[in-house]
Amino acid sequence: MRSVLKALKKIQSELVAPKNQLNTFGGYKYRSAEDILDALKPIATANECVVVLSDSVISSGDRHYVESKAELIHCESGERISVSGYAREELAKKGMDGSQITGASSSYARKYALNGLFAIDDTKDSDSSNKKVVSNVSTDDDKKKGEFSSMEKKFKCSKCASGIDETVYKFSVRKYKEPLCYTHQNEKRKKIEST
Repeated sequence: MRSVLKALKKIQSELVAPKNQLNTFGGYKYRSAEDILDALKPIATANECVVVLSDSVISSGDRHYVESKAELIHCESGERISVSGYAREELAKKGMDGSQITGASSSYARKYALNGLFAIDDTKDSDSSNKKVVSNVSTDDDKKKGEFSSMEKKFKCSKCASGIDETVYKFSVRKYKEPLCYTHQNEKRKKIEST
């Protein structure tokens, strides 16, 4: 187990998987499983490793879950380490057939299996919670230089008065004609879709 753990440690320290995708509805950037794999493959190869992804479907009552396993295999020693990620399949999703729903769940579960195995932190990723985490911290040095964070402009949700950043503000006003936080954008979107 020593060879694969040594390689994993090196891969985790070198891997950078930027958020190159843009969610146009929410106005945030995210990374996909494909983005992670594109960044990962050359580093894994340089460390004499391969990554294997596999999926299985687990049923619990009338719900179906995709379990995705990301496995790192050290080519010389044959040692393996793996992590699983899970995503629930929706019963129905507008504009998608059954195979597309399963495929979307598989992609999502694979992303989180890869995140777990390679220590990729998505806690600030809007895709992980659909709620943007924004820091409202600025230093006295920033203010002396005249640099202000977008939050200091005090954009607020018209429904709950929570702070929103400028990107969310602009998107919401363009799409919904009023400034809304992610929670209220989702509520408005669902209301529109149901009519």
